[in-house]
Amino acid sequence: QVQLVESGGGVVQAGGSLRLSCAASGRTFSSDAMGWFRQAPGKEREFVAAISRSSGRAFYASSVKGRFTISRDNAKTTVTLQMNSLTPEDTAAYYCAAKGSYGSVYLGNTYNYWGQGTQVTVSS
Repeated sequence: QVQLVESGGGVVQAGGSLRLSCAASGRTFSSDAMGWFRQAPGKEREFVAAISRSSGRAFYASSVKGRFTISRDNAKTTVTLQMNSLTPEDTAAYYCAAKGSYGSVYLGNTYNYWGQGTQVTVSS
């Protein structure tokens, strides 16, 4: 089992920045990648970003590329999502997730473990 705990959500004005963190514990060696997904009210969950635990290669949704940066610490147990130039369209609950080596990083159903989520609200 892998436990994931997110932190860093909050309320920010449009154009501002927030930093989300996800701390992983348990059998972290079993996860190949960690990602962030988000879900706004009335909308489907969508991929935001992911990072390979081994290579550090990052993946981004087109809607956040250039504004968001995902990174991991040297111990490979904490993943951070730096979000800049936030817009009201970024308002959502953000979830950290971890997956094994199979399946696309872009698909939520390939992730085995999920955090409880943290709310991000961007006011106009």
